Amino acid sequence: MHALATELFPICRSITGNGVRQTLEILRRELPALKTFEVPSGTPCFDWVVPPEWNIRDGYILAPDGGKIVDFKANNLHVVGYSTPIDATLSLDELRPHLYSLPEQPDAVPYVTSYYKERWGFCLTHAQLETLAPGDYRVKIDATLAPGSLTYAELVIPGEEEREVFVSTYVCHPSMGNNELSGPVVTTALAQWLQDLPRRRYTYRIVLIPETIGSIVYLSRHLDMLKRRVVAGFNVTCIGDDRAYSYLPTRLGGTLADRAALHALRHHAGDFTRYTYLDRGSDERQYCSPGADLPVASIMRSKYAMYPEYHTSKDDLSLITPSGLGGGFEALKKAVMAVEANATFRATTPCEPNLGKRGLYPTLSTKDTARQVRSMMNVLAYADGTHDLLAVADMLEVPVWDLAPIAAALEQHGLLQRLEDRNGGPVHAG
Repeated sequence: MHALATELFPICRSITGNGVRQTLEILRRELPALKTFEVPSGTPCFDWVVPPEWNIRDGYILAPDGGKIVDFKANNLHVVGYSTPIDATLSLDELRPHLYSLPEQPDAVPYVTSYYKERWGFCLTHAQLETLAPGDYRVKIDATLAPGSLTYAELVIPGEEEREVFVSTYVCHPSMGNNELSGPVVTTALAQWLQDLPRRRYTYRIVLIPETIGSIVYLSRHLDMLKRRVVAGFNVTCIGDDRAYSYLPTRLGGTLADRAALHALRHHAGDFTRYTYLDRGSDERQYCSPGADLPVASIMRSKYAMYPEYHTSKDDLSLITPSGLGGGFEALKKAVMAVEANATFRATTPCEPNLGKRGLYPTLSTKDTARQVRSMMNVLAYADGTHDLLAVADMLEVPVWDLAPIAAALEQHGLLQRLEDRNGGPVHAG
């Protein structure tokens, strides 16, 4: 994952343009079934329209002495995203309103965009800004802002059921590690793992989109289908550093996605920061909005806007680590395992069944077999048609993926009956 992030890091991505296409083409090498889609500029999507397409080739500032002091090719954060083209000579006083820095982080280049109002600008460190002397500065941004299209990608991995788990990540930021590339590289690894599974209960729909406008576009094209099919979803972002684990719920909480995320984090990370929907800031704003109300929660490492390097040049390849990405992947994988494992059962016999005559009771008693038997009896004890397996696992403080084989064995021997909901799938109680 870190090697893939390293390959993608130099590409200048935005909400539209060739940087997104190049990124998705590299990810298609890892996921050959990934399909890309182009939505023309001007296409209505709910209360929005797809914006013009932006592409940039170069951008720089030449100092009065002719030296290049800001260079897009050295760091693509140096140009304000969606800057209109310019080629001019300006005094320092004329140039200053177009320069952006962070006085509180004098050695960091900020990430600044202007998607929906035409302007141009440059970003630089505040330390560099403070050294600029009066004189004439040559400024050039070689970019185009014209009708084109918005690009997104989708991968559908079929399962035994038509009902789906929805996974979304974004590909619209330039060279940043945790806030951009951790999402797509972890999602790619998750998709590869899902494809390799010998059995998938649910179908998995994985989308790679520009943040905000991309999710609005996607929902405008697929909302009715998603509302029918999606049982749980995860927005994957900021999942690559080693500092923390974080959880952000759906708008109202309590969905299968929320319960699976919390269950996975308790058993994988132990300690994690629990945010509320009031702390939202990514595509969960669209997926969980009234009228959409999709069950999309977020598992993160250090949450966006909550770490000092966020939206600056300091969010680089040293901030995300192989172990950080691996930990984020494992947390997300365990949430998926929790969704896959969950079902609601009803016991078929009054009182405790005779496990021995069915070969389910171990003939040799050890500390581990005693634990296994107790877990089996606890699953039976709460198989009343109202407690699903995830609820039982939370009560027992054991991973639901450890209880799933026990429930499967009991079901195979006719001791548990799996309940069906009105859509023909398992009930998800709790």
